Amino acid sequence: MIYGYIRVSTHAQAHGGNSLEAQREKLKSHGAQEFFSDSSTGKKIDRPQLDALLSVLKEGDTLMATKLDRVARTLQQGIDLISRLIEQGVKVHILDIGILDNTPASQLIRNIFFSFAEFERNLIVERTREGKAIAKQKPHFKEGRPRKYTDEQLLHAIMLTDRFSYNEVVEMTKISKSTIARAKRALNDL
Repeated sequence: MIYGYIRVSTHAQAHGGNSLEAQREKLKSHGAQEFFSDSSTGKKIDRPQLDALLSVLKEGDTLMATKLDRVARTLQQGIDLISRLIEQGVKVHILDIGILDNTPASQLIRNIFFSFAEFERNLIVERTREGKAIAKQKPHFKEGRPRKYTDEQLLHAIMLTDRFSYNEVVEMTKISKSTIARAKRALNDL
């Protein structure tokens, strides 16, 4: 069986040029039959769908991904994972590299690619940290995402829950049930 593994780091990336659907189509056109996809960082090796895929892979199967950094973003984790799969008799086919095996040339290539993937990730982390430090110097800096709703909108939604069900309030205000419940708890904690 040829299994396709698809990953994006964020939900926002899921709609760009390296989207889940674009990866799925590319893998499908190269023979992948069943797909597993995650929306999480490649730094962590514990990902729900990757774990599920690893639990079904057996000797003679193929794990296929569009790029090596879809499988892992750190050198050591990538080397460990790919080596373990190859030792189990699982073929690893990375579309932009080819089929990986335990030959010295293949080991060198994957080590180089994983090193670059880790380097790229470290640069992203460094740039993010620098950007955040600059932003913190601005007078009206607020940590985290901008709020989607004003205090007045949330208070209005909370007051509506006295007369209407949560589902009705969600329909009227377009504010999610979890957001209303969280705001209600915060208000009660005051």
